[in-house]
Amino acid sequence: MIRIGVDFGGSKIEAAALDTQGRFQARVRARSPGSYEDSLEVVRDLIADAERQAGVRGASIGVGIPGSPSPASGLIRNANTTHLNGRPLQTDMQRVLARPVRLANDANCFALSEATDGAGADAHVVFGVIIGTGCGAGVTVDRRVLAGRNAIAGEWGHTPLPWPGSDELPGPACFCGRRNCLESWISGPGFARDHGTGATAAAVAGAAQAGEARAVAALERYTDRLARGLAVIADILDPDVIVLGGGMSNVEGLYQHLPAAIAGYVFSDVFTTPVRKAVHGDSSGVRGAAWLWPEPGS
Repeated sequence: MIRIGVDFGGSKIEAAALDTQGRFQARVRARSPGSYEDSLEVVRDLIADAERQAGVRGASIGVGIPGSPSPASGLIRNANTTHLNGRPLQTDMQRVLARPVRLANDANCFALSEATDGAGADAHVVFGVIIGTGCGAGVTVDRRVLAGRNAIAGEWGHTPLPWPGSDELPGPACFCGRRNCLESWISGPGFARDHGTGATAAAVAGAAQAGEARAVAALERYTDRLARGLAVIADILDPDVIVLGGGMSNVEGLYQHLPAAIAGYVFSDVFTTPVRKAVHGDSSGVRGAAWLWPEPGS
């Protein structure tokens, strides 16, 4: 059985064919054309190319997008690839491809990838966090995406920073129209903004690793804010593992300091939940989209 996953990125669209062991049998990508109708054609052509390379026809298709379909209308909402918003993407893709298509938020696909054969493969409940240019998350239970009644499970980045100090209020404005969203603090740009020198998040993290005092202080604030956000998740969901992906997940010091920092905020006398780095890195989105189709009969 070959599964094909499609990942809608901000600048590229990728399709990959996976075998039953999760090995890539094909992997193709193209620049995002920037318009809806052209995107449908690009996906159609990428899937045809992936099937040719993998030597199959009629493979299952899963699609990960930076948004989600509304359960009320089926139209895409909240996508930062804005030409997808307000469009019946799943219906149109099924028409273009002449087969069923499963569709999910890209953070859900990330969590599913890591729950299937990554950092959360041994876990019952996985909370998968993407902390990169934005901040998102997905939840899986027994290797299945938990989307929720309103299809917003895991929309963690647009909840407020917990237990803010006076120096954190009213908080930065967010593109969603609110203030003090977690994304404004714990995304890569949020980390860089808090450092206050105009340096990139990667540069600040490197300076912190080298022991530069201002960068170290910024990383300590970042770790504390991330811990507060994850403590709320622990209090509500109590996952078996927390998996980090995105650019900020490459800051190795987080794995040393986060568990103890989270423990200081959770409503419990014990916190043993591991915090792990994603195994599949940037491949998790397209892999998770493919895994939206489980084994037949499972």
